[in-house]
Amino acid sequence: MNKILTSLLSLGLACSAALAAEAAITAVKVTDSLDGIKADSAIWSNAKFSTITLYPQTAIEMNDKKANELTENAKAKKAQVAALYDGKNIALMVKWADGSKDLQSGYASTTYSDGFAVQFAGATAKPQPLPYIGMGSVGRPVVVHLQKANEKVYEPNGNKDVGNQINRQQTGVFGQELADFDAKVASLAVTDYERIFVGEGFRSLTEVKDGSIKSNSSMVYGANGWSGILTRSLKDDYVNLSGTVPVSIAVWDGSKMGRNGLKNLSSWIAINLDGQKQNAAMVTDLTTDSKGDASKGKAALEANGCNGCHQMNAADPKSFMAPSLKNVGGYSTAAYLRESILKPSAVVVPGYNRNAHSNTPWYNLEKGKRISTMTDYSHLDKATVEDIVAYLKTLKAEVE
Repeated sequence: MNKILTSLLSLGLACSAALAAEAAITAVKVTDSLDGIKADSAIWSNAKFSTITLYPQTAIEMNDKKANELTENAKAKKAQVAALYDGKNIALMVKWADGSKDLQSGYASTTYSDGFAVQFAGATAKPQPLPYIGMGSVGRPVVVHLQKANEKVYEPNGNKDVGNQINRQQTGVFGQELADFDAKVASLAVTDYERIFVGEGFRSLTEVKDGSIKSNSSMVYGANGWSGILTRSLKDDYVNLSGTVPVSIAVWDGSKMGRNGLKNLSSWIAINLDGQKQNAAMVTDLTTDSKGDASKGKAALEANGCNGCHQMNAADPKSFMAPSLKNVGGYSTAAYLRESILKPSAVVVPGYNRNAHSNTPWYNLEKGKRISTMTDYSHLDKATVEDIVAYLKTLKAEVE
């Protein structure tokens, strides 16, 4: 079996040079305002849809046996993405197949909803490498817009409507009085689960609640699955979107207990604002894979002991000594992989697995800074690094 797997891998590596990253998406300029745009708005007829791939996030294994069983052999998903902008706002539509409509039921921990998120690279004082796709990097922030599909949920709304916070079976009313009570609760219920977060590295994700980010998102379920809409301003205190906008997109599947890090996500994708000057370097970085030799990269990776700590493929034994890399080629850019090899402490992946042995920590604290225990491979020559990056880019799940 190992020989068969090796042969299949070799075939994959031989053609890996022909595999390109996702193509850039064009955000079409429209004259009408995007305020109030919905999934069925006629203005979407102007948009150009592109196909992207969302890969299972597998760096950290969850401590949830059932969820792990449901996602053990998770495959990548295809999604359709389109973008519009009106000079003040940008709007994105994401369409993806999902065979079941899973809604969040209240705040119960036993139900899991479908959902989607769009992540933007935050504004910085000077040009920076793109952030870690999870929750940003120190000095390289991200803004994450999260939308979940949920039922109507009654929660305190600031009006102290305590009379409606009791269980309907304990109201002491029935018939029309109970119907009136249910209608009152429904009118006060929260029907939308939209959240916005900012992050700048390990354990830094913070919800924005002060209204400083103007946005709107929603989800609609149809015969072919979900359509998710996000509209947000091009510029605010957190982002300054112009020319080429890097975004990452994630979707959750409630039927597979998807939540938090258990999701499918894309790598950074370039969205070019039609009519504006593109960031040519960013477009090249996000649409072109490493030019290295993946076969040589696999040999170099093994020679340097990388597979002693990292799980590379699903067939490899699981390791809690370092993040799994079995899908890293799907949701990581070549630039991020290159940085991880040369500067392993630039980004310390969050979510250290509690199953890891205490003698094999992922990082050490030095003067308050997290320093990765991974070996610094900056001594490798450029060609070898590119070969390793080319191999890592081949590590990705099949598309369902």
